[in-house]
Amino acid sequence: MGNNGSVERRTVLRAAGASVAALGLAATTGCGGGESGPGDGTVTIRYAWWGADERAKRINRSIALFEKKYPKIKVQTDFQDYAAFWEKFQTQAAGGNPPDVFQNAVGFLRKYDKRGILLDLKSQIDAGNLSLKGFRAGVEKVGQVDGKQLGIPVGSNAMSLVIDEKVFEKAGVTPKQGWTWDEYFAALKRIHDTQKVAGDTGYFAIMYLYDLYLRQNGKAFFTEDGLGFDEADLTEWWTDGYNRVKAGIITDPKRVEQDKPKSSLSAGHAASEFTWDNFTVRYTAEGDSSYGLAPIPTTDGKQTGQYLASLMLSASARTGHPKEVAQFIDFMVHDPEVGKIMGYDRGILATTGQFEAFQPSDAPSKAIARYEQDVAAAGVLGTITPHPAGADTVEAAFLRIGGDMSQGTTKVSDAVKQFFSEAKSALAV
Repeated sequence: MGNNGSVERRTVLRAAGASVAALGLAATTGCGGGESGPGDGTVTIRYAWWGADERAKRINRSIALFEKKYPKIKVQTDFQDYAAFWEKFQTQAAGGNPPDVFQNAVGFLRKYDKRGILLDLKSQIDAGNLSLKGFRAGVEKVGQVDGKQLGIPVGSNAMSLVIDEKVFEKAGVTPKQGWTWDEYFAALKRIHDTQKVAGDTGYFAIMYLYDLYLRQNGKAFFTEDGLGFDEADLTEWWTDGYNRVKAGIITDPKRVEQDKPKSSLSAGHAASEFTWDNFTVRYTAEGDSSYGLAPIPTTDGKQTGQYLASLMLSASARTGHPKEVAQFIDFMVHDPEVGKIMGYDRGILATTGQFEAFQPSDAPSKAIARYEQDVAAAGVLGTITPHPAGADTVEAAFLRIGGDMSQGTTKVSDAVKQFFSEAKSALAV
């Protein structure tokens, strides 16, 4: 993840549409991952992830600690940016030789499990090589799909509302836990009318936010097999969003494009933006105002629909060293020194041991930690719905088509039909 998630997801989810037939070869060809050592029992495992140089530096420092504790296990590393990572991963998977252990996310679990690429880590948990104890707020469940443990979280994040505190204060708006969507949209209008700035950068094409709204109303974006909403639901959501763009309450999408790579919030062209809480450090770096985290609006004044999402570590079903891979994952998610090194680079640290070991010193990180603690204490957290195979392609379509709709290049009715058509094709794979 990076920026507000949209650019990365748009790029990689196009790449993720590689040939199903080719990926299917992973179940029948190639050899197991990892390498044997020089005959003294030393083995080498391959670890791949996406991220920037700073993440690579932190991970390499953590690996040095691991290799000191486990001198018979060597870790060969590989990292790319988000799009390049998944392009390379798919090529490796198609050849039957994916990395032994790799960074993963919930949208890819069923997709790659369906193709026989992911190792069910339950056997290693049962063998005592990997522990599920000590995870915060049940975040370990994010990696559980169809009775399998397909990933182990390294960090957690939750959808949040980032606000320009100065603009909200001048407009006399104070967000409160349990406020409703009607109250939120009334606040945006008040901000627009009194401060002459749009209230929000554009919320209607964010799949994960719409998921929260649906969950507040007894539905969800995904079920285990497909979509959990119908055309009438999406028509209402997108129509309301488009009307607010026309009214000036939402930032003009053309302005949003012009502001990139900055957010229109930090550029001063909006007063709020929905995003993952761990992305919020960007606004302080980009903008010159004061930014804070506000509660997600609700339908009934109680339930936000929120859950903890996570980056996680998964293992290849073809690894020749499942025990060593499990020991590596266990070390990376539980060791306190690793927690100090990684900080909140991949979200709020997932285990209590690492969370307590790292003491953030900067204001944005402190605010993110406090936000997740407050959300957990409010008792509104639910369990994420595991995404079906093809969810990554569906998310890309939702973002792209919603963007076209917001600019008026596609009618709402046509956009809805196009989305459902593309989603049906993606989920039928």
